[in-house]
Amino acid sequence: MTDSHFPLAAVVAADDLKLALCLAAIDPAIGGVLIEGPRGMAKSTLARGLADLLASGTFVTLPLGASEERIVGTLDLDAALGEGRAQFSPGLLAKANGGVLYVDEVNLLPDHLVDLLLDAAASGVNHIERDGISHRHAARFVLIGTMNGEEGELRPQLLDRFGLNLALDAQPQPAQRAEIVRRRLAFDADPQAFLQRWQAQQDELRERCQNARERLAAIPLDDAALEQISQRCFAAAVDGLRADLVWLRAARAHAAWRGVERIEAVDIDAVAEFVLRHRRRHNPPPTAQAPQPPTSNNAPAEQQQAPQGEGQWGELPAQAQSLGVRREPPRWAKKP
Repeated sequence: MTDSHFPLAAVVAADDLKLALCLAAIDPAIGGVLIEGPRGMAKSTLARGLADLLASGTFVTLPLGASEERIVGTLDLDAALGEGRAQFSPGLLAKANGGVLYVDEVNLLPDHLVDLLLDAAASGVNHIERDGISHRHAARFVLIGTMNGEEGELRPQLLDRFGLNLALDAQPQPAQRAEIVRRRLAFDADPQAFLQRWQAQQDELRERCQNARERLAAIPLDDAALEQISQRCFAAAVDGLRADLVWLRAARAHAAWRGVERIEAVDIDAVAEFVLRHRRRHNPPPTAQAPQPPTSNNAPAEQQQAPQGEGQWGELPAQAQSLGVRREPPRWAKKP
């Protein structure tokens, strides 16, 4: 364990976010986690803590202003022409392989660089080509991006490409605030003693992630789970099919996290809000319905216009509610 990393097990509350991070570590093909929230909410602390749960423990920060070459690496064309081989100088994607790539204020990066990061995170491969010479290397990392919506938004196309999305509560309860401060002061005063205090819980969390990764491939991506997910994606009026695939992968990772052999309804429900939060449309998809008679002008205002979903489960169409969609997001999954 890296001494400078505050252990993930010691982070107060943020249970949903800790779960989402662990799921992304279990299956990096989920496509990364986007964390929204103001400054000072321990987003980087959580990301660093996740790195300690991975075998490599690698944590790489992508600085704002980084060039494309610094991210993907460079090919020495002179060496290729003179020596007949491509000489590759690794970039940040190569260094992050097996660990965590952390991008603070990802909404301030140029769009083409965000695209590049998301491509590598989803495929697990970095491909570089210059003047007909190419090089490929493994780039399997957990991508964690953070953003503060007050400083600018990501385009919808880029939001959709992040596998999971969560927002941190900017106003934790007073008791939680006090405990956060106490633990931070204890860590700063004596990091080694603090790490030893939380060693057992951190080891248990690391072992659980490792066991889940090992059993992941044995859990089938079955048609029954896909049918439920596809219906609920339709009810949520999401664009495209990425949500269906991410939801299925995340549900399988959650099943592996629980230590079961197949995806169950609890797994689908547990990750629903992570997948749909940034993908819902305000308006439901059109349905073939018989025309309704005109509403009288004397009818109450609430009867003249049906409410439309505004991003909360309880405000979605009745179709979504009939499929079992819940209003509250899932809480931190406990061991069975």
